[in-house]
Amino acid sequence: MIPVASRPYRWPLSGHWSATDTALIIIDMQADFLDPEGYFASMGYSVTAGRAAIEPTARLLEALRNAGLTIIFTREGHRPDLSDLSPIKRRRGELSGTPIGTQGPLGRFLVRGERGWDIVPELSPIAGEILLDKPGNSAFHATDLDQILRSRGIRQLILTGVTTDVCVHSTMREANDRGYDCLMLEDCCAAGDPWLHQATVDITLNEGGIFGAVARHQDLLASMTP
Repeated sequence: MIPVASRPYRWPLSGHWSATDTALIIIDMQADFLDPEGYFASMGYSVTAGRAAIEPTARLLEALRNAGLTIIFTREGHRPDLSDLSPIKRRRGELSGTPIGTQGPLGRFLVRGERGWDIVPELSPIAGEILLDKPGNSAFHATDLDQILRSRGIRQLILTGVTTDVCVHSTMREANDRGYDCLMLEDCCAAGDPWLHQATVDITLNEGGIFGAVARHQDLLASMTP
């Protein structure tokens, strides 16, 4: 595929991307973050932008599945006994009034196996796609993501998901440090507040794309047209 008309540089820097060297990572598109009764909404955040990102992400997912790319989904959540929940993260949840592990409308907040922890049905993984469970913000933290990518020869990452300012950008920053060339699709990402989303986009564009490039999903699909 030809380079994408992204900002502030045409991604990827190598000048070419394909199913053999590029992966799509869909970050935390879970009911706890996207359902009006989920964990994120219970903290007082709007899920409107997150839900708006579902449709373009679904279109992107279909196209990249057909192209044969490696598809990776992540879910943030903790063991039912909360043994992997750090004291600091536990305390933050308590201060917000929605302690992780307590009962909510979709089950226990951010606990593996609960209804709120699962990926929304519009983006359900299919057989052969990788499902990565993570206890923190970055998809690299306490997971085997880097091993999976390197074993497949992946050098470039397409990033989507929620929230732009936390889990998406934490993953992007760490991927950049590990040598991956990242593209964030801004219309397939969302934050609880529009200004947080835009601020994250602006930070990414700084210094010539210090963490990677930014585009919209249509820009990527256009680069796939013969």
